[in-house]
Parts: sequence; C-alpha cells; structure tokens
Amino acid sequence: MRIDFIAEWTLAVLKHEVAPKEMTEILEKDVTFEVEGKISKKCASDILKKALDRFKSKKPKVIVIGDVHGCRAELVQLIKEADYWPGDLILFLGDLVMKGPESSKVVKMARELGSIGVRGNHDFEVLRCSEIDDEDLDYSSPHKEIASELSQDDLNWIRNCPWYIESSDLDALFVHAGFVNGIKLYKQNPRLMMTIRSILPDQYATSKFWAEWPWARLWEGPSTVFFGHDAERGLQIHDNAIGIDTGCVYGGRLTACIL
Repeated sequence: MRIDFIAEWTLAVLKHEVAPKEMTEILEKDVTFEVEGKISKKCASDILKKALDRFKSKKPKVIVIGDVHGCRAELVQLIKEADYWPGDLILFLGDLVMKGPESSKVVKMARELGSIGVRGNHDFEVLRCSEIDDEDLDYSSPHKEIASELSQDDLNWIRNCPWYIESSDLDALFVHAGFVNGIKLYKQNPRLMMTIRSILPDQYATSKFWAEWPWARLWEGPSTVFFGHDAERGLQIHDNAIGIDTGCVYGGRLTACIL
C-alpha cells in the first residue's frame, strides 16, 4: 500500500506546510483547519494517527473509480461517500480527462491524493499531444488544449500510469478497457487494453459496441478484472470481470468499487 504517501504527509505535517486544497476539501467534514489551507498541529496529528493505524492494521481501503472524464465535483462527492482517509488507496481506471469541464483539476487531485491509475485512451492522447509542437498539428485538438493546461508534474503522473495493474493480494487486475482471454498479460495489445469493448463470435476483438458480445463474458480469470471505458453498457457484472463506467459525463453516475 502507499506507505510512501503516508511518509510524505508526515514530512508535510512536521513542517506545518500548506495542505493540498484537494485534501482539505475532501476531509472537511472530519477535520477543522486552523486557517484556510493550513493544518493545525492537533488536526495533523489526528490525520496521521488514523492513516497509520489503518495501514498497520492492514485495513486500508482500495477505492477503484471508473471513468471520471473531467467531472471533478462528482469525484469529490464520490470520494467523500467512500469515506476516504489518508492511508487508503484510490485507483483510477483511466480516462480522467476529456469531455467534462475540469480535466486538469481532476488530474491534479488524483496526483495530490497519492492515487495510482491505469492509462485510458484519452489519457494516452493527451500525452501524445503534449509531445507534439503546435505547428505540427493541422487541426484543433481538445486533447492538446488539455495537455497545455496540465503541469509537468501532472503530465508525469499520467505518463507513469501503466496499461494495467496486477494485484496478487486482491487477486485482481485493473485495466481501462479490457483483455483478450487466453493471451498472457505481457502479450496483450496495449491499444486493445485501452479501447476494447466487444469480442465477436469469430474471436475478432474490436472497440465497437456490440450489445450481445462484451469481451468480459469470455474472461475466464483466475483474477477478477476491474475495468471502465464502456459507458454504453453501464455497470457490468460478469463471472470474472466487473465494469464500472456508468457514464458520469453523459448524465449518469460516477461509480466506485471498494475493496
């Protein structure tokens, strides 16, 4: 778990530094701040004690969150409802950016909360555009606009998101879109891991939506896969796979799975 994140909090508290705005906003119902943005010594001590107790007791929560797509207000509300506390781990299933109103603020929040995540197709495109000179783009790119709004730290956070995350402790896999059953993880196609929605009866894997043939129906495990990307199907519960993109940016809900 994120013991390094708890160590970062310890250093910040000892220096009585300014707390990240995102953390103060999420913990506002539980703690009182001395002045706006600063943590009182008692409050800091309480935060650290609860975080460390959770870590030492091996009872931190892993909060797995579906596609946020720039919906920061909904993300804040969801994290609060999940009863997040420092020492818990937030894991994003990709596509933090695009379509919604506050992409750059969502990435900043993810980074400052010590979250981890997998790379979604829109995250990938933002990274690609961040490395292209403006004069080399012959079209107006919303991904480029978002890339220009992100700090270097935020871009590096996205860059460090892998194609998938495997957890032996949870017997789980986390990926943005999905996998093709029967192929070893290290041989999976990165593009499909970000885009797959369906596998047809002839075993053709595609990013297109075919209602009768979701890829997850074929996943045999043994690890359970948690994925997003497929808002049209919404919440999916298969034998060995759970999809939690419930279309927040399209007027649906933002969904989390707490492990």
